[in-house]
Amino acid sequence: MPPFLAHREHFASVGSTNDVVRDWLAAGVPEVCLATADAQTAGRGREGRSWVAPAGGAVLASLGFRPRWLSPEQVWQLAAVVSLAMARAAEDVASVPAGTVSLKWPNDLVVTSGPGALKLAGVLGESDGLGTADPRVVVGIGVNGDWAAADFPGELAGSMTSLRELAGIAIDHEALLDVFLAELEPAVDGLRSGEFDGETWAARQATTGREIDLIAPDGSRTTVRATGVDRMSGALLVGDRKVLVGEVEHVRLSAPDRMAV
Repeated sequence: MPPFLAHREHFASVGSTNDVVRDWLAAGVPEVCLATADAQTAGRGREGRSWVAPAGGAVLASLGFRPRWLSPEQVWQLAAVVSLAMARAAEDVASVPAGTVSLKWPNDLVVTSGPGALKLAGVLGESDGLGTADPRVVVGIGVNGDWAAADFPGELAGSMTSLRELAGIAIDHEALLDVFLAELEPAVDGLRSGEFDGETWAARQATTGREIDLIAPDGSRTTVRATGVDRMSGALLVGDRKVLVGEVEHVRLSAPDRMAV
């Protein structure tokens, strides 16, 4: 295993890999720890949404950190480097050009398709004890890997894709994880040294320059033009306004509903 992993374990099925890693950290397991699974029975995304994938159809992984080396205001960078590392790994394993996989603020990996985008992966960061002597952060990622389009759920088929569909061939999940970890290790080492590749993170954003719908927790929707992202706070930029993750429940590229993600 890569030297920066202190603990790694694979499961045939768990409720949630994020919960597994949270329990590890609470029990004193050192960073960086990694849990992977073939299936989850209680996988989740942001705002309590569920994450659904058939057994063996997705890469389901969660990483645990004890980021005493990051201020609470910088912890969002962990999810950012996980997203960037997986975007690069996905392109490598699927043999598609660099830039094919974009990031959709705040937490998705997508492949743009016309006016909309197809969801490839979701990232969920959760934290405990930020600002204390024992900060703990879990970053989970679910990637649609060796999942054929014919098996996509009917209600989601028009808004998602998979590495199998991008590559046109079966996907080796272990190979994807190997490349992902090789990409992630130097990025995490960089954060420990106070370095974050904000330029690349910003350049990968699918929302920049696009009409987007900001969906508030109360369900209200506002259509705006995203102008970029703030590399210091991780916020979405809408003109001179900064939109933080907690202010919105969801962001959609402004497009017909069947294409929006």
